[in-house]
Amino acid sequence: MFRKTTYLGVFIAFFVLLCTQGACVSEVPKEVYLNLSDTVDYVGEQTCKSCHYDKHQTFSHTGMGQSFGLANREKSSAEFHQDSVLYDIHSDFYYHPNWESDSLLLHEYRLSLGDTVYHRKEKVDYIIGSGQHTNSHISSSNGYLHQMPFTYYTQNGKLDLPPGFEHGFNTRFNRKIGLECMSCHNSFPDFVLGSENKFDKVPLGISCERCHGPGEVHVAEKMKGVVVDTSTSIDYTIVNPSKLSTELQFDLCSRCHLQGNTVLETGKSFFDFKPGMKLEEVMNVFLPSYSGDDSFIMASHVDRLKMSACFVNSDNQLSCTTCHNPHLSVTQTPKEQFNQACVSCHLDTKHETPVGTECVSCHMPKSGSSDIPHVSVTDHKIAIPTAVSPSQEEKLKEFVGLYCVNNSSPSDLNLAKAYLQQFEKFEQESYYLDSALVYLQSIDEELCVKEWVQYYFFKSEFKELIDWFEQKNFEYRLSQLADASYSNDHAWAWYRVGEAYYRTKQYEKAVHSLNQASSLAPYHLDFQNKYAMALLKVNRLDEAKERFEFVLSENAHFEKVYANYGYLLTLLGDLDKAILVYKKGVALNPDNAQLWLNIAAYYLHMNNHEQAAIALTHVLRIEPNHKRANLLMNQLK
Repeated sequence: MFRKTTYLGVFIAFFVLLCTQGACVSEVPKEVYLNLSDTVDYVGEQTCKSCHYDKHQTFSHTGMGQSFGLANREKSSAEFHQDSVLYDIHSDFYYHPNWESDSLLLHEYRLSLGDTVYHRKEKVDYIIGSGQHTNSHISSSNGYLHQMPFTYYTQNGKLDLPPGFEHGFNTRFNRKIGLECMSCHNSFPDFVLGSENKFDKVPLGISCERCHGPGEVHVAEKMKGVVVDTSTSIDYTIVNPSKLSTELQFDLCSRCHLQGNTVLETGKSFFDFKPGMKLEEVMNVFLPSYSGDDSFIMASHVDRLKMSACFVNSDNQLSCTTCHNPHLSVTQTPKEQFNQACVSCHLDTKHETPVGTECVSCHMPKSGSSDIPHVSVTDHKIAIPTAVSPSQEEKLKEFVGLYCVNNSSPSDLNLAKAYLQQFEKFEQESYYLDSALVYLQSIDEELCVKEWVQYYFFKSEFKELIDWFEQKNFEYRLSQLADASYSNDHAWAWYRVGEAYYRTKQYEKAVHSLNQASSLAPYHLDFQNKYAMALLKVNRLDEAKERFEFVLSENAHFEKVYANYGYLLTLLGDLDKAILVYKKGVALNPDNAQLWLNIAAYYLHMNNHEQAAIALTHVLRIEPNHKRANLLMNQLK
């Protein structure tokens, strides 16, 4: 529990100091806000609503208030009907979302000569997105959240694949929704430590305390009858963003309206930022820079605004709240309010804005973003419109480097992390690793152990990784990589080292490393699955079975485990159970070649050549040049 007396004393001391020094509001240090202490708890929006009913009523209709909800007809902005069918030409899957009573279901199926040859049905549990631009959809399996392979683009009523699923990258039901995603598109969830995407509970929309900070001390003071006249003074028990400096306001909005390659500071998580803090204390956001490129991503509002001459010449007075009332939906904000924000500076404007139009229609035009299809968003770079010639549009873009949007001087360690993450999450271009190496070589190796592991692993230099890692003994590495965290950084390092041992057939050492990974992140199912495979390789079959069965008990939709678990069962002599496991696996993913190959092996063992040939046909459909499948098929013929 927090200690009211201590914080009140700190508050009074700082307040006296500020008054005697004549500090202005914009210079108030964050320590004055009593709710920024880690010991102050969140109270929930219903508590806020009891006193601020009017603000809650209007905010609940904003994009933030509608950011996340249960998958029901009230939340959905989509119009689904019998012909609402989406086809992915790359994967040859059809998707048909439809309502059955009050449940939204997604049917995935495949056709051959007009007949359905595969079918899977999954329930949608949550809808993410306010509906102003999109509705995307999330399923939950025992708390493990995954994005589903369909999005409804509301501006033009189009059903299509989600961003990142297009052009042959359809991950179907396997894209994990982790803490980074959830902590921007929602309020803070109950996230399971040691997992990648498991949640005990998720809120239903962004709430008051995301922008005002935790409310426990504020509520306690009001319950005691301590009331502050906020028309003349600041109530330091809660953060009022309008009282922050422009830069701290930007940092608050940038927490979510500045999407990019986010690098956490050492020891920090996506839970740690609070309103009134500098964003760079917790995270730095990097974006790639290209010569001659003026495209922008959807969540780039702050970055684009800071490029504007209006901001540059405003003496840091132009901020998000100059135009936006966070408690009121932009769709309900009178257009004249936006015009007045412009006119407040441009009193000598030489042209009149026609009645019913806005300054922003010309100076902040709507256009498509570079990362989200089928949407039209306002470009927050305020500019005088200029014509773009075709030659300019076709100009070849060249990568310049990564730049940090919220920190003008990021550390070499953060830059190294940024280049490694850019390679891992966005583009597998070798120049990102080359740049990471330059920064890694300038840092004390003791400070970047897990980053060196990443570098060698991404380079696929497994022998070099092992040689580097073994320069220190195992016990010393244990002391360096011993912490469990929300980001699983140390667990990932052990997993990558274990994978390097596994790929070089050093299975005993792989077991030791993968055991560390799975111990630090027990609910990271990829780690558990790989650990079980290493145990299988060293003939510790009972332990491997226990790990595989744990994975299935946690998430029966985890596709990767079925081929491995079924194979283990065959080694244990339980063939009847093995074939059932294989069939459950292909029911989830009919394009898993290893599963079909295992099924073929089962039927060959049972002397059922007809069923073996069918299974091998599936293997060759997926991988036409599969050597073992071709050999077996030729033998059957």
